[in-house]
Amino acid sequence: MTDRVDPRRWAVPGLVVLGLVAMWLLLELAGGAPTTPPPGIPDPGFVTNWGVPVLTFLSNAAIIVIAGSLLTPLLTSADLASELRGSGARALRTVRWLAWVWVLVQIALVALGASEQWAEPIGSLPWAEFKASVFETDQGQAYVAQVVLALLVAIGSRWVVSVRESCALLALTVLSVVPVALSGHSNSSGSHDTAVVSLFFHLTAVVVWVGGVVALWWHLAASRPDVHERAAARFSKVAIWCYFITAGSGVMNAAVRLDGFGDLFTEYGSGVIAKTVVLILLGLVAARLRRRVNTTAVASAVGRFARLTAIELTLMAIAVGLGVALSRTPTPTGEPYTSVAEELLSGPLPPAPTAARVLWSYTASGVGLAIFFLGAAGYLTGLVTLRRRGVRWPIGRTVSWFVGLLIVAYATFGGLGTYSHVMFSWHMVSHMALSMIAPIFLVLGDPISLALRALPGPDMPGGRGPRQWLAGVLRSRYVRFISHPIVAVVIFVGSLYAIYFTSWFDDLMQSHLGHAFMEVHFLIAGLLFFEVIIGRAPLAYRPPFLGRLGILLLAMPFHAFFAIAVMNSDTVIGGTYYGLLNRPYATDLLHDQYVAGSITWALSEVPMVLVMIVLIAEWYRHDRLESERHDRRADRDDDAELAAYNEMLAARAAADARDEQR
Repeated sequence: MTDRVDPRRWAVPGLVVLGLVAMWLLLELAGGAPTTPPPGIPDPGFVTNWGVPVLTFLSNAAIIVIAGSLLTPLLTSADLASELRGSGARALRTVRWLAWVWVLVQIALVALGASEQWAEPIGSLPWAEFKASVFETDQGQAYVAQVVLALLVAIGSRWVVSVRESCALLALTVLSVVPVALSGHSNSSGSHDTAVVSLFFHLTAVVVWVGGVVALWWHLAASRPDVHERAAARFSKVAIWCYFITAGSGVMNAAVRLDGFGDLFTEYGSGVIAKTVVLILLGLVAARLRRRVNTTAVASAVGRFARLTAIELTLMAIAVGLGVALSRTPTPTGEPYTSVAEELLSGPLPPAPTAARVLWSYTASGVGLAIFFLGAAGYLTGLVTLRRRGVRWPIGRTVSWFVGLLIVAYATFGGLGTYSHVMFSWHMVSHMALSMIAPIFLVLGDPISLALRALPGPDMPGGRGPRQWLAGVLRSRYVRFISHPIVAVVIFVGSLYAIYFTSWFDDLMQSHLGHAFMEVHFLIAGLLFFEVIIGRAPLAYRPPFLGRLGILLLAMPFHAFFAIAVMNSDTVIGGTYYGLLNRPYATDLLHDQYVAGSITWALSEVPMVLVMIVLIAEWYRHDRLESERHDRRADRDDDAELAAYNEMLAARAAADARDEQR
């Protein structure tokens, strides 16, 4: 046992040093390293200049190791309700002391971040400037948010006793990457929401991926062969997704910061190339060594996995160091915004809309791209899984799902998405596409039923696999509440009035993430409503067909009332936002709003009628199947139910006759 643990103990500082060296080299070569300024120029000093990147790397390393420790029980336990035992309990002890190290590192980053912000040494920084930097800047608020999350993990780890509670702490740990995504280069990128969303997915995938390798290499290396084999099999499925999400989001994030292919030959571009090479090597090494392990005996496989994870962690340490260096290296795009409109739109104001421009324009949208590619990849994975099992899946559902995804793409990063940021009339068309058209096709694609069939079940006796977890979520109190017909209708209809007839719309449109929130909310509200009406997911409660038809008829007038209210309003909805755009076309905002209401009124009934047709068709199909089932049962039992009914009527008639004779 000692011979296998000690090498890993001395390897930990070696990996940290390797990552720091990679970070230092890229900073020096790419021009991000601190330099001595000319006399008279403020300088925070050596401690701040190098302390911030070093502490940032150590913070990232702490997050990854904590995440890996909290992943350990999930990779080995039979059920989320299981108590932490064995390797899971030992991994939690690592979290309990390492989380406090993370807290101290983040507190130091708060102080050094303020010093860097004001370009003054930490020892001479006035309190007023320190407070302003901490509470009034994006970077300061991000550091403070990470301190709070680190404290929650450190304190919460003292009370964790089950796998489910460990997963809750894991979610908090992964959530700590959000403040990072909202600050730094993401705030100055040409497409803000794309940079933020892609960086969020990139960091999340990296934390889970590297954390899982840490769990296999550190916490599970000395476990029983069967436990190690099960953990490796579980993690390999997650690792594949993490690899492709890391690669895809990394490409998207780099594309935002690079103007073109030529920028790859800049200092920042060289860092991107170096990180890409490391990522490719990681994929090749992992694929080759895991393939060898799968063809080897279990006992030998454990040793091969130890070597595999050691190689992976070496490359990952380098990649994390390069990532920290890239976050502090000037991008070749420089300052992308030259006007208020460009800052609000994350790019130049598009020209006046024409049919061709609305059809073929493209504007990057992180939310839309994520929904489209993850939705397509997840559905295709389910289809491939069923095909390997010899299970057929209706082609109509597949076509419907991808039609829905294409509508989402068009309404977010296609021509409709481009002009939805500029004119209220096109915004309402996009809103209708996301909340009333795309959800119909997506729900008819039946992704939940596909997931329940494709997800794996338990991999050990008495366990619960992802399929059982999803089924448990569908039966949970939260899902029961939001999927109740009344709640679904209130969310679907009520959000219209809450967003557009209050100041929320103006506030949300002036924020890149606010507009992304509206897109996600509209889509989810539509999915929830139409799932209740025409979906096939095994919800806890689904009204009978007549009740669903009544709910649909109840919701239809509220959309008409909303459209009429928009048309007749004398107040410009989102007037502040559209005034800041100062667009040279469609300058009459009230007229554009009237057009938006007219479009909503004219087109909102079309998807409702389509849903009504689908609902009636499903109703007819259900009754026909019930009739056929009844006929088959009657054939089997010689119509015993009808005979029993006739006997009951005859008995009642005889009883009535006896009563009359008396």
